Amino acid sequence: MTRARELVLGAGCWVLGAVVLGAAVPGAVPSAVPSAELSAAQRPADELKRKFAHRAEEIATRLDGVMAYTIVDLTSGDQFTHLETSTLPTASTIKLAVVYELFKQVEEGRVRLDDTLVLDRAKAVGGTGVLADLGTPTLSIRDYAVLMVRLSDNTATNVLIDRLGMEKIAQRLQALGLTATKLRRHMMDTAAARRGDENVSTPAEIARLLQTLQKMPDAIALLKLSKENRLRRGLPPDVDAADKSGELDGVRVDAGIVFAKNRPYVFSVMTAFLKDEPEGERAIEDLSRAAYEYFSRLGAGALGRRLP
Repeated sequence: MTRARELVLGAGCWVLGAVVLGAAVPGAVPSAVPSAELSAAQRPADELKRKFAHRAEEIATRLDGVMAYTIVDLTSGDQFTHLETSTLPTASTIKLAVVYELFKQVEEGRVRLDDTLVLDRAKAVGGTGVLADLGTPTLSIRDYAVLMVRLSDNTATNVLIDRLGMEKIAQRLQALGLTATKLRRHMMDTAAARRGDENVSTPAEIARLLQTLQKMPDAIALLKLSKENRLRRGLPPDVDAADKSGELDGVRVDAGIVFAKNRPYVFSVMTAFLKDEPEGERAIEDLSRAAYEYFSRLGAGALGRRLP
């Protein structure tokens, strides 16, 4: 027998012996079967996760219209998604982009929250809010922002868009890689909407914007202000959320960070093509409630026991 053949046979016997004895073979693919201990600990949580994913899909499927969503576990990074890259109208949820640009310009020293602006009546529009019913008040930029977020005031939003610059907001979104998120018109500009200049985004991009806003404490404090919407109706009254909702004919959107105890999560849901808008609102509320029930149980403890 040649020396080369002896070496080949010897190597083969060593590998066979290692496999038989259970020894590690350099370069071998590790077993896909997890240890019994890891499997036993993970299996119940995986079952709960599977059930929530199924429940979310069920809520979306039964809606007479389109429901798209991205829900992100901020602890594990797990995501629950459905049509998450679909481009849909944002309605007033686009105001999250205005909040982001506002606090970036404050951070850069280009804007001061205490700076004041006299309301230009040319910017006054209808829809939600109170400024359209007032005269020419002088308000701080902070006050305009509060009205935009808490009352979804469209006039306050238009004032801020013009102060910050629509193009600057667009550039900032591009810099974040949010290429599908577009602020293309002022609030209540139906002529622009008819031309196709709708404000749009995707559930996935809104979720990413919220995760960026999470790093900005002042922005989060603003978005936590008391408000009424579908997301919050699905939560217990003592649970905080930093969020913004929106609605148009046939469209309902709710997006925010929910601060469930020990298990915060991002909730980004967009609905469109709604035959019945109250049905769409109930679907978002149902999904919000289901998400909270899931994450609150994860936050209670690894083994699922609720401790006082």
